[in-house]
Amino acid sequence: MDDTSAAPLIAQIKPPAILSLIGDTPLVEVTQFDTGSCQLFLKLENQNPGGSIKDRIALSMIEAAEEEGKLQPGGTVVEATAGNTGLGLALVAGAKGYRVLLVIPDKMSQEKISHVRALGAEVRITRSDVTRGHPEYYQDVAARLAEEIPGAFYVNQFGNPANPLAHERTTGPEIWEQMRHDVDAVVVGVGSGGTLTGLGRFFNRVKPRRGIEMILADPTGSVLYEYVKMGKLVESGSWAVEGIGEDFIPEIADMSLVTDAFEIDDAESFATARDLLHKEGIFGGSSTGTLVAGALRYCRQQTKPKRVVTLVPDTGNKYLSKMYNDFWMAEQGFIHRPPHGDLSDLISHRYEAGEVITVGPDDSLLT
Repeated sequence: MDDTSAAPLIAQIKPPAILSLIGDTPLVEVTQFDTGSCQLFLKLENQNPGGSIKDRIALSMIEAAEEEGKLQPGGTVVEATAGNTGLGLALVAGAKGYRVLLVIPDKMSQEKISHVRALGAEVRITRSDVTRGHPEYYQDVAARLAEEIPGAFYVNQFGNPANPLAHERTTGPEIWEQMRHDVDAVVVGVGSGGTLTGLGRFFNRVKPRRGIEMILADPTGSVLYEYVKMGKLVESGSWAVEGIGEDFIPEIADMSLVTDAFEIDDAESFATARDLLHKEGIFGGSSTGTLVAGALRYCRQQTKPKRVVTLVPDTGNKYLSKMYNDFWMAEQGFIHRPPHGDLSDLISHRYEAGEVITVGPDDSLLT
């Protein structure tokens, strides 16, 4: 009997094959930087199919919502995201047939926004210069939309226990095995807090006696560094690094797990990420620069050999118009590009912006 009629049903039941590629990312040693007395290893989360560590939590949170009955077939997934969680959700939820609606702050790179739209997600852009309680704050906008849309599930990565659980169950055990059960410190950033909490819980369980240090690398302007160092919340500033740093303490972030912290400004983050590409051939995003810079500072302070791990949270191809663009870096004051003092400065800028350059006989230099 020909049973081909069952094929469409089987295809619907089986999870998309791409989801099986999430996790089990490589871990490599840094060899071209001065790491003092330490060995520094990088977990290449940019090798996930969606290009970031957030694929892990997207899969975990969607599957948890399905199991708990919070997300039904034909439902809508709503989330506030700095970009990478949105990419992970667009990949996972889109592959499972859900509608995806993302609320993204306007400081996010155009590459991220274009990527999630290419995956079929709907995007709402909101302001990045406002804080919690403002009607245009991205998390508040997402929560409001989820209430208004029938059948919507608000992911809420900042308060979703399936977020740290993804790292406790997958990222942590992978690092532990890849490092052959010999780890002294792990350097993380905090966006939602899932990586810190999940890894901290796992490593406290497998190495409770001597312990594994959990080191925070935090962008200048975020409130988390001061919270770790001083035990108090200060007024937040602004920063250009994407995906980490906060103006509040996320619900799932167990900050008591942090043993030390380093504050890294945008200039150092961007320079370190660019150096990582040039020296090691590893193409990471802006938060990669923050984490590697923090890890290098930690390593160089040590007087005894230690084995240190940090992450490459996402790929650098989402930052080609920003951090890896010399014109953007010069405009923002992160690198010095000497002007020539003639028309070439204006032409170079407009060419880089993709604009057509036309000059008429009556045009002035500022036209």
